[in-house]
Amino acid sequence: MAKDRGDHSEQACKQVDGEMTRFFELFGKRWTGLIVAVLTEQGAYFADLRRAIPGISERMLSDRLTELTTAGLVVREVDAGPPLRVAYRLTDAGKALEPALKELSRWAESHLPSGGEDCPKQFRG
Repeated sequence: MAKDRGDHSEQACKQVDGEMTRFFELFGKRWTGLIVAVLTEQGAYFADLRRAIPGISERMLSDRLTELTTAGLVVREVDAGPPLRVAYRLTDAGKALEPALKELSRWAESHLPSGGEDCPKQFRG
């Protein structure tokens, strides 16, 4: 008779680990990865982020930035102005994602169909 293995049963071992679950709870949301990708180049003001990510609404950008700030990946900095402006930059933890994001970009270039690039190659990251 097999002895009780607790959480180490075959079924439990085949489940996705907690780290991947936590990662995709944040990065599985639309826009999150794109925001971090833009910020890997340099910090940006809210309006610049909005222009850099076509299709994202102000509300969605604000929500995602709040989540990334809460997760410790982004820092929010207010420039008193006038005019009042809010800038965002990656923390060290956020910057540590850059190699993974670059690898995902290379993978997508090799394995996903092209989305019909509108920008000339010299303007793409």
